Amino acid sequence: MKFICYPKCSTCRKAKKWLDEHNVEYTERHIADEKPTYDELKEWHEKSGLPLRKFFNTSGLLYKEMKLKDRLPSMSEDEQLRLLATDGMLVKRPILVTGDKVLVGFKEAEWGEIIL
Repeated sequence: MKFICYPKCSTCRKAKKWLDEHNVEYTERHIADEKPTYDELKEWHEKSGLPLRKFFNTSGLLYKEMKLKDRLPSMSEDEQLRLLATDGMLVKRPILVTGDKVLVGFKEAEWGEIIL
């Protein structure tokens, strides 16, 4: 299992604590130091079943500075994936990648259903 996070993010810290408390084995990856690639994002998006907009960190400074709320609706999926791959701070976190599932953001009930 891969746990993609930003250590300073409080939600990521909560998710990590939850994983540790439930003895879930995972490999941690710092999203800013090792940003997700286009191919990873494309695969994760497909496995998640979520709309691509759910992969954007809408509360992040970069998202707001780039005025993505207004720009995303007119961008193609490919353009959005390429943009996400440019900077890990644009990507919503944490992301948990299991064999066939990808969870974006930390929702304890959802994680419990899928992981435990």
